[in-house]
Amino acid sequence: MEVGGQLGGIADPAPILVGNLQAVALLDAGGQFGQVQGINRYQLYLTENKKVSWSYFNQAVCAIRFFYLVSLQMKLDIRHIPYQKTGRKLPEILSREEIESLFNVTTNIKHRSILMTTYSAGLRVGEVLNLRASDIDSQRMVIRVEQAKGRQDRYVMLSEKLLPTLREYWERYKPRLWLFEGRCPNQQLHRRSVQKTFNKARAAAGINKKVTTHSLRHAFATHLLEDGTNIRVIQRLLGHKSLHSTEIYTHVAKNYLAETRSPMDLEGDR
Repeated sequence: MEVGGQLGGIADPAPILVGNLQAVALLDAGGQFGQVQGINRYQLYLTENKKVSWSYFNQAVCAIRFFYLVSLQMKLDIRHIPYQKTGRKLPEILSREEIESLFNVTTNIKHRSILMTTYSAGLRVGEVLNLRASDIDSQRMVIRVEQAKGRQDRYVMLSEKLLPTLREYWERYKPRLWLFEGRCPNQQLHRRSVQKTFNKARAAAGINKKVTTHSLRHAFATHLLEDGTNIRVIQRLLGHKSLHSTEIYTHVAKNYLAETRSPMDLEGDR
């Protein structure tokens, strides 16, 4: 049975489908396999027994919907196969000083280039790993991000401080295909290697915040917002389809918080 295709940004839903469909079958004691009630039993099992995160829950729902509606072409009322409402957790933001310390303690030019590229352009880790040397346009001082999330191309700024670092890296490593390659030529560096690099730098810099490589992207957006960059511009730089996704940074930007006074402090001004 063919279960390939596109599923909400997931290239191949098969890996997600297998485990979830097996579990639906096992829990379908009432002979309701393929019916909404049997799927609801599994949703309840995920929530109360497995206690999975909302992101895993919604991936499972997305995969199951795809399987029944697209692969099996069954007519189910998907209103009764609901997604779980997502909680919104504010990211911890690295300060400019912490960002600088991450770069300073990273002595390997390749590792420093990766961290600097991620922060200075606000890229996702996958976008950094997909960069080719031809994507760096030093004449226009832009970086081309091809087929990013949502399969949309976009341009972001090329930092004047990043460019000499990239040139030094290029002279030393001379990558063939990808800008940041793994140990084998023409093979992409693995994202786990990038996270290990970040974790090592974070520890060396004495940063105790719960942050990951993606936090460099959060810091990029927050620092731009604090500098007065229009939020619509930040939305385009980040590649967000919806402004709602970008607005989360208004909750963590220092100037948005510092410039708003508590009503208790305003009482004495009356």
